[in-house]
Amino acid sequence: MVVLVVATASDPASIGPAAAFLAMPGWSPGPPIPEGMESFTNGDVRLLKHERSIIAEDDLDHRWQAATGEAVSEVIFLSKHTAVSNRPALTVHPIGVPHLREDETPPQGGRPGWAALPNPRIGPWLRLMQKIAVDQGLVPEFEITLEATHHGPVTNTPTMFVEIGLGLDEGNTVGSWQGNSEKVLLGIGGGHYAPRHMDIVIKDGVWVGHLLSGYSLPMEVSPQGNGKSSSDVGGMWKHSIKVSYDATKAAFPDGQVIAHLDQKSFKGWQKNAIMSYLQELNIRIGKPNDFI
Repeated sequence: MVVLVVATASDPASIGPAAAFLAMPGWSPGPPIPEGMESFTNGDVRLLKHERSIIAEDDLDHRWQAATGEAVSEVIFLSKHTAVSNRPALTVHPIGVPHLREDETPPQGGRPGWAALPNPRIGPWLRLMQKIAVDQGLVPEFEITLEATHHGPVTNTPTMFVEIGLGLDEGNTVGSWQGNSEKVLLGIGGGHYAPRHMDIVIKDGVWVGHLLSGYSLPMEVSPQGNGKSSSDVGGMWKHSIKVSYDATKAAFPDGQVIAHLDQKSFKGWQKNAIMSYLQELNIRIGKPNDFI
């Protein structure tokens, strides 16, 4: 099994970290890949460079295996981060568009209603990125943060987006899931940068699954309903929670997936419906201290 790191030459913030990777010792040219993609190998890590948008190339894990015979254990995308505030930031996040209906077109890749398996490295790498940023004097100029689940491309193995590369050295792997019945946070609610969930994840030992912001939980109260139970509320929010939970469970075998709600981000009827649905699915709802 190999780790697939993906960069695109169309994005300086992607190709820059890739160049830093390749400047390290141990790399050699990889096997030829169809469609003009370059590849490089170093131990069990494979770096793949292509020319298109980072969100445009679907199923790269399956395509790599078809071309090389090597099964992919996880995918890590190197990408730029764009924020309305223009504040420099280093971010990590899972991907998917679980809130979109089949008849909707994802604006930034992915497949409607789909959520990738979240990469178990997200939490450990976030904490390591913050430590490095502090040590290098990047804080407070740079914000080190999670982002909510969003965009594509479609993958079939645990996946994350990150702006810098770290923690992939053999024998010194950061964020490798060992399956010891540890707790995994499934974030529900809040804004794009998941501040309430971030407060928990920044503590050592917390693993991160999908992070569903408010825009990934579209909810509609039917005229006949009052919003007091999940059956009263329409929209794609149930599907979004279900597929994100299932993907998180699959990415963390034997883990305890616990939902954490940003309760202040919901109206009363929304919170009631979500908690009712989580109980229907037998998904535990945790408070911050439950993750320590």
